[in-house]
Amino acid sequence: MLVLEVAAAIVAGVTIFLIGAAILRHVGAGAPPPAPEGELRPVKLTYRCTICGTEVRMTVAPNDDPEPPRHCQEDMELVAPIE
Repeated sequence: MLVLEVAAAIVAGVTIFLIGAAILRHVGAGAPPPAPEGELRPVKLTYRCTICGTEVRMTVAPNDDPEPPRHCQEDMELVAPIE
């Protein structure tokens, strides 16, 4: 019975070590390269409709400086600066 407990402890230890090594490998990989032109890019922009006050937050766009969305048949105004 002792042999099974020791074998189970060794298997558990190796499993924990492999999971930890995989996590550290992912953390140390760094940021991915920027997306090619034409694909969606992360942005953090907030627009407000000047007519009704509706606000929209844009989180992805095809480029870093997207055109404002339309609401109430007018372009919305940017209320958060491009970061």
